[in-house]
Amino acid sequence: MSFTIAIIGRPNVGKSTLFNRLVGQKLALVDDTPGVTRDRREGQGRLGDLEFTLIDTAGLDEGAKGSLTARMQEQTETAIALADALMFVIDARAGLTPNDRGFADFARRANKPVVLVANKSEGKHGEAGAMESYALGLGEPIQISAEHGEGLSDLYDSLRAIMPEPVEESEEFDDDDVIETDEEIATRPIRVAIVGRPNAGKSTLINHLLGEERLLTSAEAGTTRDSISVEVNWQGRDFRVFDTAGLRRRSRIEEKLEKLSVSDALRAIRFAEVVVLMMDAQNKFEEQDLRIADLIEREGRALVIAVNKWDLMGKQSSLIAGLRTDADHLLPQVKGMPIVAVSGLMGEGIDRLMSSIEQAYAVWNRRVPTATLNRWFEQAVDANPPPAVSGRRLKLNYITQAKARPPSFILFCSRADAVPQSYLRYLVNSMREFFELPGTPVRISLREKANPFAHKRKRPS
Repeated sequence: MSFTIAIIGRPNVGKSTLFNRLVGQKLALVDDTPGVTRDRREGQGRLGDLEFTLIDTAGLDEGAKGSLTARMQEQTETAIALADALMFVIDARAGLTPNDRGFADFARRANKPVVLVANKSEGKHGEAGAMESYALGLGEPIQISAEHGEGLSDLYDSLRAIMPEPVEESEEFDDDDVIETDEEIATRPIRVAIVGRPNAGKSTLINHLLGEERLLTSAEAGTTRDSISVEVNWQGRDFRVFDTAGLRRRSRIEEKLEKLSVSDALRAIRFAEVVVLMMDAQNKFEEQDLRIADLIEREGRALVIAVNKWDLMGKQSSLIAGLRTDADHLLPQVKGMPIVAVSGLMGEGIDRLMSSIEQAYAVWNRRVPTATLNRWFEQAVDANPPPAVSGRRLKLNYITQAKARPPSFILFCSRADAVPQSYLRYLVNSMREFFELPGTPVRISLREKANPFAHKRKRPS
């Protein structure tokens, strides 16, 4: 039985630091700037033998109705409603504030178990603030330092008291519990990262997929900071979709917080299997878009391009036809990648986008039988033999697939260091067309075939 705990409190009391400490990873962005966390983030927490679902929330703060701050508070209220218990965090060094007192009343009205956590309690200054927190009427404060890992044993005792008894696991070993069939692997959630420049409409698209205002959206660029993952089921297929911060040119990134957001987005790309690059239909294929696409290819991820806000372009079929031409011309390294015109706001093109993601994932996982691969290889080499280097013809022996995800091949040859990159590009393009591998990165590495006579010494004359 899953037990869910929401971490709540005013901004900048260390909620995200505590979240990272309990999930054992730096999932949430942490900075001294108040209000870094905006969307709620979930993770699997663990403390000793206790396991639970943890929700990191935006700092409780007051804002005008409809404002970004007010919608951040709505996200926090949703997290509280989903949780079985609350961890109310205060800053022991700062002592109690009027906001702490006001939101303590809010936590009590939730009518759920509350664990009062006095964070930043290390040192003399923290002791006084922790004592003040008795006035909140939420019981004895647990004095911890999330940053340094102090006081976690006391936190364990408090959580143990409010959590249900764990179900004892059977000591019997069952092969069925650890061996996955091909069918089980095929039905795993596809990990999809949605990336692009700021204000391209990434969060709006994901909200439409979910059918709810799960992620905060705003006309202001840079609303999303953390990479937030959500579960999506689309026509019976499961996806784990990551919303990411907008990626600007490196020269324009000055603030530390934006650097952290970009690093989080890049980590989401590396973790993903399929990456959807979102572009603004009115400013598509700009230099930064091409840089991001090249990064995705270098990371070896399947690429799908979504041209968003297409509802602003009118019904012009010639524009859609031009997308394919522009994409293949500007991104030859991933030629043939799926490209879909969508409107995240209106929900147009979403079916085509999700279908394209599934197709790109299938291509990214494709394996080619060795016999079929070498029949193609012989035809490709006969049609266009490798060039002579220093007056000597290169000898290409055979090729085999080393792995999928992305499709990667090993070409055995003589003088691997002399094979021109242009010839490898010819082989990749020919392979894409022959084996229908559009858009996915294709890797060919060279290996020199061992000389079977190298170990024999020449006979003395």
